Amino acid sequence: MTKYIFVTGGVVSGLGKGITSASLGNLLKARGLSVINQKLDPYINVDPDTMNPFQHGEVFVTEDGATTDLDLGHYERFTGVNLRKDSNVTTGSIYRKVIESERKGDYLGATVQVIPHITDEIKRRIKGISNDVDVQITEIGGTVGDIEILPFLEAARQIRKELGTENVMFIHVTLVPFIGPSTELKTKPTQHSVSLLRAAGISPDLIVLRSDRELNDEIKSKVSLFCDVAVNNVINAPDLDDIYAVPLRMRDEGLDKSVDERLNLQTNEPSLEEWKTMVNLKLEANETVKIAILGKYFGLPDSYLSVVESLNHACLQNKVKLDLHWIDADNFEIENLQDMDGVIVPGGFGYRGIEGKISAIEYIRKNNIPFLGICLGLQCAVIEFARNVCGIDDANSSEFSKNTKNYVIDLLPNQDLEKDDVGASMRLGTYPCKLNDDSLAAQIYSDEVIYERHRHRYEVNNKYRDILVEKGLKIGGVSPDNNLVEMIEIPDHPFFIASQFHPEFKSRPWDPAPLFKEFVLASIKNISIKSENIVSETVKEK
Repeated sequence: MTKYIFVTGGVVSGLGKGITSASLGNLLKARGLSVINQKLDPYINVDPDTMNPFQHGEVFVTEDGATTDLDLGHYERFTGVNLRKDSNVTTGSIYRKVIESERKGDYLGATVQVIPHITDEIKRRIKGISNDVDVQITEIGGTVGDIEILPFLEAARQIRKELGTENVMFIHVTLVPFIGPSTELKTKPTQHSVSLLRAAGISPDLIVLRSDRELNDEIKSKVSLFCDVAVNNVINAPDLDDIYAVPLRMRDEGLDKSVDERLNLQTNEPSLEEWKTMVNLKLEANETVKIAILGKYFGLPDSYLSVVESLNHACLQNKVKLDLHWIDADNFEIENLQDMDGVIVPGGFGYRGIEGKISAIEYIRKNNIPFLGICLGLQCAVIEFARNVCGIDDANSSEFSKNTKNYVIDLLPNQDLEKDDVGASMRLGTYPCKLNDDSLAAQIYSDEVIYERHRHRYEVNNKYRDILVEKGLKIGGVSPDNNLVEMIEIPDHPFFIASQFHPEFKSRPWDPAPLFKEFVLASIKNISIKSENIVSETVKEK
């Protein structure tokens, strides 16, 4: 029978419930258990697909094409388990399902209420993903005390009542703030948070204390006493420089041991040597590589979370330190790109910043700076090449302009934005890509067909494929029916490659996305080339 662990948060949002849940999944897998993670989100949006990246961060895409909360990316990167659309549940999706059922008469005329109808649907979603795994870890988003999460807490309470306390446990993540003027760490916010959780009928079995510094035994004992939790079940999770070191810290704090004992899992100590070796690769890094992300969603670091993590994975495996630079496509000096060892143009939607990206790509192409384009990055690269190499001056995308005759990027013939939902018009999830034998892409992947995750609706217009190829743009990969351009590259460039898919969603710290790994390697080589050029120029001056 599956054991259920619910992770709740208190005091403030953004404490790291997702990293805590992911780290616990990592540790339990290391104990030999099968694990699956789930996120319950209290917002009324059906999914985060149309939410502003400035507010919510990136949208993560699963293998089966669900657009989900970014915490699912953490779960996958820490556990290696590819999740499905039912691993992300929102208030909006719950209410939509219940209202649809009511309209169809499924409730036989009963008055539809939060309890039992909403909570029953939540319970169905929670229980529906376990598939006989040993442990399911369900994170309840938001903060205890928020009105939005009350139905989720009630559903979790009911599951504990139905399945028994021996099969269900609760972990509460809270904040212990440091008050500067008095130089004190305060446990009162945690006490109040636990009190609110109890008011919802839930007593935590284990408390994770987030802090900006180490906590002493006195703090732990105080929380244990006032929150009625065994002192060995009070875990300190201080800020760390590397999120991938969190499972190791949690292991040292006894998180997985406490869970093992509480749920009577009867497993052995986790084997984390490979994970520790992977984390320690950073200590072997002597060189620093300067990479720029040239995008449009700046202000919230999580807007390009998976891209940044993929760079970290690639740098880790190439044993270099990442010096990351954020460049706003709306406001930058183009000459500053010359200082970069490599530049990434990531995905996005809408016209803002597009001309800046196109100008930057032209400079990158002409100055032999390693370039990786992702989704919108590929589309901008095609537009730039069409304008400046093929001589199609008004080349553009139908997403950005309605006044050109040359849409080198366009919708598929069967798409209609007037009739389709915004999300429904996109190509979402995993699709195959057939690599051309003589392409750089084929060398990088060492395969004939690859499977990568997509999230886009505009494609390269096949009417212009011949002239693009004739002028030197290589098609590195296409859909199996040869109808869709999936990858492009420029052969006589140190590294100029772009994909219509998002390789960052499948990158793992122990197995970086191939495109990112090779891009970082090319950027490292660019450091040497620039150094040689500097030496050469110095000799000429003398």
